[in-house]
Amino acid sequence: MKDNKVLFVIPTHNEEKNIKNVIRNIKKSVSYADIVVINDWSTDKTKDIVEKEDVVLLNLPFNVGYASAVQTGIKYAYEKDYDYVIQFDGDGQHIASEAEKLLNECMKSKSNIAIGSRFLVPTDYHHTFFRKVGTKLFSILIKIFCKEKITDPTSGFQCLDKNVIKKYSRMQGYPEFPDANLIIEMLLSGYKIIEVPVIMKESNTGVSMHGGIYKPFKYMVKMLYTITFILFKHSFSKKGDK
Repeated sequence: MKDNKVLFVIPTHNEEKNIKNVIRNIKKSVSYADIVVINDWSTDKTKDIVEKEDVVLLNLPFNVGYASAVQTGIKYAYEKDYDYVIQFDGDGQHIASEAEKLLNECMKSKSNIAIGSRFLVPTDYHHTFFRKVGTKLFSILIKIFCKEKITDPTSGFQCLDKNVIKKYSRMQGYPEFPDANLIIEMLLSGYKIIEVPVIMKESNTGVSMHGGIYKPFKYMVKMLYTITFILFKHSFSKKGDK
């Protein structure tokens, strides 16, 4: 693994309480990897803290949101010719020592994407009601249309290989919610995706993008819309190939 260039991509917005520990745990557990933190226009001390941690810091000029921050990090990885990217949250939910599992399994199986799953084996992790419904629905859709079993399609804890880094960095209209829609897109495009059982912590800080009633509704509508668009696109492309 140490012969490959590995980059942790950490999007952050107002994570002054967590980001120092997140960075230091990565350095301790996966010392051979590099780290890039994408500061998505934080209004707290996130920027000041990261600047003292000897990692790459990319400061965005305004708040672009989680997905665009992630893609910014992936673009950086592509420009710097990294072999693998590990998508890693800045809120302390993801565990650095678990990241090496993703990397190891991704390399061993020669997969394009390894998803860290909270549900492949029983754990103490608890979803909210809306997240449970969404996870189940998207798992069913992936099984129907892609013939693959994905137990945790909303997991942002992922390892991406060089082919995916290139594709994501060039992707126009990178989705606002890069979850099951991207999984379906990649599976239908012929990429190999595996799941790896991981342990995650439950975040107790920050504002969830799935909190309340409006946000989950908006999330479901946008996800179903983009999934429908992807399915139509691939359906027509298959017809054109005949």
